[in-house]
Amino acid sequence: QVRLVESGGGLVQAGGSLRLSCAASGGIFVINAMGWYRQAPGKQRDMVATITSGGATNYADSVKGRFTISRDNAKNTVILRMNSLKPEDTAVYYCNADARSTPWTIPKNYWGQGTQVTVSS
Repeated sequence: QVRLVESGGGLVQAGGSLRLSCAASGGIFVINAMGWYRQAPGKQRDMVATITSGGATNYADSVKGRFTISRDNAKNTVILRMNSLKPEDTAVYYCNADARSTPWTIPKNYWGQGTQVTVSS
């Protein structure tokens, strides 16, 4: 079973920066795409940024130019650097990974427990 553990959330003033980290552990054969999603109170969970094992990235329009996603395949980690934060970025941020435990299993989707990011105005 793959386990995802996030860290790095917190409280920051508007215009500030935060760095989120997510480490995958457990029975991992290969991790395909990894990404970050966020969910604000009363809203659905939305994609923030994703990155493939080859390094191709995709960003939500609302964070383009401000957030950067990266990963270390050797360490099974994914990082989200967030700059120029706005109050509307306030949400619980979830790490996501599409991974296989063995060469014979189909990929499964895994989620971390979430980390709170609060941006004050």
